[in-house]
Amino acid sequence: MVPVVIIFAAMQFVNWQEIIFYAFVVATALQLFYYLWFFSRVAFYRSKPKVQTQQHPVSVVICARDEDENLARNLPGVLVQAYTSTYEVVVVNDNSFDDSKYILQELKKTFKSLNVVELTQEAKLISGKKYPLSIGIREAKHEILLLSDADCVPASEHWIEKMQNAYDENIEIVLGYGAYHKTNGVLNKLIRFETFHTALQYLSYALAGIPYMGVGRNLSYRKSLFLKNKGFSSINNIPSGDDDLFINKTATKTNTAVVLDRDALTRSVPKKTFPGWLRQKARHYTTAKYYKPKHKFLLGLYFISQLAFYVLLALSLVFFGWELPVLVFGVRFIVQAIIFYKAMKRLDETDLWPWFLFLDLWTVFYYIIFAPALWKKPRNSWN
Repeated sequence: MVPVVIIFAAMQFVNWQEIIFYAFVVATALQLFYYLWFFSRVAFYRSKPKVQTQQHPVSVVICARDEDENLARNLPGVLVQAYTSTYEVVVVNDNSFDDSKYILQELKKTFKSLNVVELTQEAKLISGKKYPLSIGIREAKHEILLLSDADCVPASEHWIEKMQNAYDENIEIVLGYGAYHKTNGVLNKLIRFETFHTALQYLSYALAGIPYMGVGRNLSYRKSLFLKNKGFSSINNIPSGDDDLFINKTATKTNTAVVLDRDALTRSVPKKTFPGWLRQKARHYTTAKYYKPKHKFLLGLYFISQLAFYVLLALSLVFFGWELPVLVFGVRFIVQAIIFYKAMKRLDETDLWPWFLFLDLWTVFYYIIFAPALWKKPRNSWN
């Protein structure tokens, strides 16, 4: 009974309103750390001029399953790249039942650089996209691999040139930005902001010397790196992860580069319905639990500080008063507005900027929605 009395007495001297406010300040400080230390690297990025440039032979590798419309629409944009050096496009047609085979045959008549690999049997004990992608990589003739998807189209005819130009004798991995086409509607803005926000993290982490993932819509690495690490053998049991988990395993501070040039973007068609997008993202997020501990810590701390920022802001306004909380909020708002604008401009997403505060708040609910995916068993299909 005595300890209870002591605790109760001690609580009389604790100003809970101040504790809430100071916790809000700590959460804001953590957010500012991420924006100023990490995200500013993308916002204010300046590529270093290269003393000597070299055009490497490149193999573009694309896997497709029942993607006849996407192949007809997007593949010509890959095949007509203005790249003066040698390049090939390897398309792995993975057990398609649509007209993909015939579309590829017609394209091959016009484009001699197109190399089609037809798969007619499913891989046993290897789930997801890893088997067809492995076949495509092994069929590739060149050391520099540039990966994309059938639903992606390069933003310009200089995509290959810009991506391969990041290589030098030390670089084995090049990370690019895979954006989505801009259309009307709230869902399009939500999808594109989530894509931008994810890219802001993995690109800035890489620039800070802590690379942890890439996206298969726009990703490049050396074939020798793939073979040296025995391909996807260590993650064959996981449906996803052919991009982010492979990079998480092999990327280092010294072997990874990023390309932020607008001409080096790819664009994809986003999902048309909210449930469809939720299913897509839930499958992607099942891989995050396999990241290295330091990456999980940094990503987790960012989410916790972002969630705490908004929760503690509301509590501070209710219980502490509005002057100081609004001042602290204003500091973060100004920093966030500047960095988001500069980063969005660099990645050609500036139409999202007027909405950034709403979209940033939505991100908190987005993380909560997808939290169960971290422990949910993923489905085996990759398409």
